[in-house]
Amino acid sequence: MKIIIINGPNLNLLGTRETSIYGNTFFEDYFKKLKVTYKNLTLEYFQSNVEGEIINKLHETGFTYDGIILNAGGYTHTSVAIADAVLAINTPVVEVHVTNIFARESYRHNSLIAPACKGSIAGFGLQGYHLAIESFLTMKDN
Repeated sequence: MKIIIINGPNLNLLGTRETSIYGNTFFEDYFKKLKVTYKNLTLEYFQSNVEGEIINKLHETGFTYDGIILNAGGYTHTSVAIADAVLAINTPVVEVHVTNIFARESYRHNSLIAPACKGSIAGFGLQGYHLAIESFLTMKDN
């Protein structure tokens, strides 16, 4: 099974960015742990602060991968284009957010991307990525 994690803007700063909200673990360190835990899977990681690059990566992987985990960061609330890209591909996408977007500022409560996704996970910290991988494994069995 081949799964890619696509992280959007500012997620390259996890571990240093607003640690009281996002924690102090660097994503690259967490990703290494995921690769050990799921050594039987092909896991890849892509991060970009640029909306078009995220769309290009969805197009590139959206017909050949078994799953995409997407944390679009702030684009979650603003990007019709990323939502359209998710709708245009065949690979199932699970939306992940480190924080509970519904417990934060009201402008974060609306995800333009969620309706295009297989499901959404929010508020479980980095563990949300693990939960998303598990969801793909479960989908595969059903």
